[in-house]
Amino acid sequence: MNQRKAILGLAAICVVLWVVAAIDPFDRQAWVLENLLLIIFVTVLFFGHRRLELSTTSYCLIAAFIILHIVGAHYTYEHMPLGIWAKNYFHLPRNHYDRFAHGAFGFLLAFPVREFLLRFSGLRRGWSLWLAVAVILAVSGLFEIIESIVAEIVAPGQGVNWLAGQGDEWDAQNDMLSAFVGSLLMIAAIALIERKNQRR
Repeated sequence: MNQRKAILGLAAICVVLWVVAAIDPFDRQAWVLENLLLIIFVTVLFFGHRRLELSTTSYCLIAAFIILHIVGAHYTYEHMPLGIWAKNYFHLPRNHYDRFAHGAFGFLLAFPVREFLLRFSGLRRGWSLWLAVAVILAVSGLFEIIESIVAEIVAPGQGVNWLAGQGDEWDAQNDMLSAFVGSLLMIAAIALIERKNQRR
């Protein structure tokens, strides 16, 4: 299967899931706001994919994250059934699907970010590993800032409650930590695989 067919297949899966998720979301306003950045991201990816020249692996990882986000946005993360099940089954203090999604953001997107850096920055392979983690952390922090600004505009004074922080005043920081840890796991895996290949 060539890359063009793979990309079209992944795009078709994401579009179908997005349409299904758009039919009757848990909270229409939250769904719209959750999808604004996704639409911008996908639009940039659509018009820039030929210039980016990412690998099929990167596009698979990006699609996996988009699918996780589509599901989370449909249920507003806090009400995601799988997270509620885990909360009840393991007696957890909150629904951790949002933490999982932020961790997945770091884990799944660290690979394409690193690939992008290698292609366009001229960095050495070692530096690209650390910078990929830094980029993920920076983007995660930027998202939390944007989210807090939107929350203040849409629901003044409700802050963490409107953002589904579930009583965690450190929700933004913990989300960033999840993304950071996820990116470290992926970068560590990449480093180990590359070291193993170099020894052969």
